Amino acid sequence: MQLGVYLDLRNPPQWRQDWSRLYGFSLELCEEAERLGLGSAWFSEHHLFADGYLPQPLTFAAAVAARTSRIRLGTAVMLAPLRPPAQIAEEAAVVDVLSGGRLDLGLGAGYRPPEFALYGADFTSRYKATDGTVRELRRLWGDGGVTPPPVQSALPIWLGYNGPQGARRAGRLGEGLLSLNPALLEPYREGLAEGGHDPAAARMSGTVNLFVSEDPERDWARVKPHHTHQWESYRQASVEGTGRPAPRPFDAEVSRARGLTPGLGNILVTTPEDAAAQLAERTRDIPVETVFVWVSPGALPEDLALAHLRSLGDHLAPLLKDL
Repeated sequence: MQLGVYLDLRNPPQWRQDWSRLYGFSLELCEEAERLGLGSAWFSEHHLFADGYLPQPLTFAAAVAARTSRIRLGTAVMLAPLRPPAQIAEEAAVVDVLSGGRLDLGLGAGYRPPEFALYGADFTSRYKATDGTVRELRRLWGDGGVTPPPVQSALPIWLGYNGPQGARRAGRLGEGLLSLNPALLEPYREGLAEGGHDPAAARMSGTVNLFVSEDPERDWARVKPHHTHQWESYRQASVEGTGRPAPRPFDAEVSRARGLTPGLGNILVTTPEDAAAQLAERTRDIPVETVFVWVSPGALPEDLALAHLRSLGDHLAPLLKDL
């Protein structure tokens, strides 16, 4: 199993720093991840967050491509319905060219009405639009519909679809599933068969919420307010524009007590050895290629983010390679 890192480049008001410094340090984290031998770096996307969440993951991936030579680069996820398929096809191809064929394109349908309003996109047809984008990307790359072409003849596409219906949709399209939920494997394989694809070709990847340290209790005291900000902002953003009531305040201690169990914000804070054992148990029944971890959840201080990255690279990654 390969280990990667996950970045969203948040800059919360309570810890606000110079934007150029934040982006520059994030590039340095990606360079250090490559030096440590980690397998991938993934970049997320959201719009209109108060903390300036990364809005253009392929733009940032292009910058990382120019600063690295081996590590794979992924989007998890890029919001497909907000852009014309030809734009995604061209931008992804440029990143693949710049990186020498290292791009994994993760796509999702989105869930926040304000983001669709910002782009003038139709919120109600977002799943249909995402499916259509995948088909059009394969057509555009396959018949020279855009230039330059990607370096990879079959550039990997991953779909961040949730639930059994989403897993089946990903399978019918013949693409990877960005989920580590064992319950989705069977509907995913059913979708592969329905789409005329080999169910044995199922491949799953995704993020795990964990912080590894040789002294978890010491570091949790510093991680906790940042973890709280990260997931409180997600919870608040999830109801914007929906008319639903505000969710209850996020409880970081409860989320930590739940560890790697499914649930938004649940986090495992432990030693690398225990993290490896728990990851092995969680993923033993699913075809996992890689997992990736928030390297700086909720905009950690630079020293803590760097220490976490080095714990991932020096201690956790070697343990996972044997899984």
